[in-house]
Amino acid sequence: MSAPTTLGLPLPITATFALPLSLYYLLLQTRVVRHRLATRTIIAHQITSSPSDPLLAAVRAQTNFAENVPLALILAGVVESNGGSKRVLAYALGALVALRVAHADFGIMREGYLGWGRPMGYFGTQVVVAWLAGWAGWLSLGYWGL
Repeated sequence: MSAPTTLGLPLPITATFALPLSLYYLLLQTRVVRHRLATRTIIAHQITSSPSDPLLAAVRAQTNFAENVPLALILAGVVESNGGSKRVLAYALGALVALRVAHADFGIMREGYLGWGRPMGYFGTQVVVAWLAGWAGWLSLGYWGL
C-alpha cells in the first residue's frame, strides 16, 4: 500500500507565497555565509558590534526572518484550509513579502542597522501575523458552536 501524495488540503495561496519567501530566506542565508567567508568568522561570537558590520546585519536579517515567516505561513495555511478568502490572503502574504524585504534590505542592512524599512517591516509583520491569527480564530468559531 502506497502512502497518499497529499493531505487533501489544497493550499494554493500559501504555496504560492512559500516560494518567494523561501527564495528570499535563501538570499538572507547566503549573505551570512558570504560575510562569514570574507571575514573568516566561523561563529557569531566573533562578530564585532561596529555600526557597519555587514556580517552582524546579515545574521540578524536572516534570524529575524526565520523568527517571523514560518508562523505567518502556518497561520496562512490554517486560514486557507478553513475557507478564508484566497484573494485577501494573497494580499496579506504579498504585504508580508514586501515587509520582510523592507525590514532586511532597507532596514537592518543599512548603515547603523536603522534604515526606514526596519520599523516598517517590524510593525507591519506584527500586524500581518496578529491579523492572520485573529482571522484563523474567527474561522474556527463554527467548530466550537459559536
